[in-house]
Amino acid sequence: MKEYIKNQIKKSYETKQAIYKNEELLNKIEEVSRKCVELYKGNNKTILAGNGGSAADAQHIAAELVGRYGFDRPSLPSLALTTDTSAITAIGNDYGYDQVFSRQLEGMGQDGDIFIGISTSGNSVNIIKAFESAKKKNIMTVALVGRDGGEMAKIADIALIVPSDSTPRIQESHILIGHIICDIIEKEIFANGVSK
Repeated sequence: MKEYIKNQIKKSYETKQAIYKNEELLNKIEEVSRKCVELYKGNNKTILAGNGGSAADAQHIAAELVGRYGFDRPSLPSLALTTDTSAITAIGNDYGYDQVFSRQLEGMGQDGDIFIGISTSGNSVNIIKAFESAKKKNIMTVALVGRDGGEMAKIADIALIVPSDSTPRIQESHILIGHIICDIIEKEIFANGVSK
């Protein structure tokens, strides 16, 4: 049992090592972070969505921005489209599950926002539909994905592809990347400190 546990930790470590050595991916994480800093300086917001575990990741990242990540500071506007069960069930019932995020994005997204779609496969149809809605509103799209990036990577403005085929390893890495982005945003926006 202990060897199994150690092996799981080793696999997680190896995935993160692959990210660490992937200059292209590191450059893209930096680019997304910079774009997020710019949008916050322009009074815009981040919007996130995903399904299943990725829905929880979307909520987690949004909460770090709205609440706090590393230190006390003013709240930053961030919205997870996975939290409003009334909207999700109404849209799912009236329009179909494929539209649960795109319909919300149509109503709440604004020019200059950034939409981060999270999916381990990169093929979540409701995220792809949301990317299509985002494009119509001049909202930048970021795919946080794994495997080969799927269809989401093909249509996103920036694709952050975790180099793994394992869903658990991809999800662990998504949170790592999300935390790095939150950390950079917080430090850059409040580089001169927080006024009391």
